[in-house]
Amino acid sequence: MKWASGISERADTEAAFEEAVAGVQRRLGRATPDLVLLFVTPHHVSEDERLMERVREAWGTALLVGCSARSVIGEGREIEAQPGLSLTAARLPGVDVGPIRLGEEAASDADPTAWDDASPVDSQHPAHLVLLADPFTCDAEGLVETLDAQLPGSVKIGGLASGGVRAGENALFLGDEVYRGGLVGVALRGDLVVEAIVAQGCRPIGQPLFVTRSRGNVLLELDGSRATEVLQGLYERLPSADRTLLRTSLFLGVEMRAEQSEYRAGDFLVRNLVGIDAERGGLVVGAQLRVGQVVQFHLRDARASAQDLDQRLARYVTQQAGTAPPEGALLFSCLGRGLHLYGRPDHDASAFRAHVGDVPLGGFFCNGEIGPVQGRTFLHGYTSAFGLFRPPG
Repeated sequence: MKWASGISERADTEAAFEEAVAGVQRRLGRATPDLVLLFVTPHHVSEDERLMERVREAWGTALLVGCSARSVIGEGREIEAQPGLSLTAARLPGVDVGPIRLGEEAASDADPTAWDDASPVDSQHPAHLVLLADPFTCDAEGLVETLDAQLPGSVKIGGLASGGVRAGENALFLGDEVYRGGLVGVALRGDLVVEAIVAQGCRPIGQPLFVTRSRGNVLLELDGSRATEVLQGLYERLPSADRTLLRTSLFLGVEMRAEQSEYRAGDFLVRNLVGIDAERGGLVVGAQLRVGQVVQFHLRDARASAQDLDQRLARYVTQQAGTAPPEGALLFSCLGRGLHLYGRPDHDASAFRAHVGDVPLGGFFCNGEIGPVQGRTFLHGYTSAFGLFRPPG
């Protein structure tokens, strides 16, 4: 197994492709890879058919998978808010590499029966999945829930294409085709191990609380009190810096395991607070809620996000000591991270290299990130989701 990554910020598409290919070949040589992942900013999307031709010319038998992206990642760099082209290539001996395609109708309904035609993967032939979806035409949240039920032993990692602002503006690449909606991906089965690291980047504030009244995604009562009153009381107890942060960066963490009795940072699925129901004193949450759930308010800032990422990367390195190291990795990072959050470039890619080492890393900044937390796959926001690929042993 061998992975390589190349990247370019050149504005000319042909020159950018050549530079990225050169970056791949520095590590892969002239060998033909089995899999090529291509991520391009909107500046290059108009040349998508030519790019696919160039991939075929360079690596004719490789399966091409990719999508458009507002910003791209490769060779330890994150190219944001400017033209960017990222190529990641992998030689995968002993691994079956299968294409995945769900059309817009099947993807929007998260239709479990459509999966049989979309992929060579089923419960009898499990595989690890890299999934790339259009945010306007794919119910990614419903889909990953369906796939977890159908394929409980597989790792699912990926992200939602970015760069387009409405349906039809994003591009999804698969084989020789360019699609404007639905989902594409790759199924990997055989002599490889796929592991995931998901850093949600928030810190809890206050105490865990029980949902005592809710309706759909509206949180009405916490521990018997109006949700807005509980939040107001928490606000008054916070230090001034956190009060300021609460106005713009407040989230709700929702328990992932009902049987859990103690909760720490990282034990919650972080979801957006999207509004206030002033009449009923409720909070509108980006998740369906039920009475009896444990929730906790969270704040997001650069410090908390950096600490969370460092801790998770360090834990991975410690837990994998004595096993074969990863040969390659993919990073699916939220558009709200990067320069916007940290104020400096390459933060998450640099943290990965500092902990894991000089492992080829490619990827892009997403409209939503797909990855597992505590054994279940979710569609996330504001996260960095890493997929790491290594040989068995």
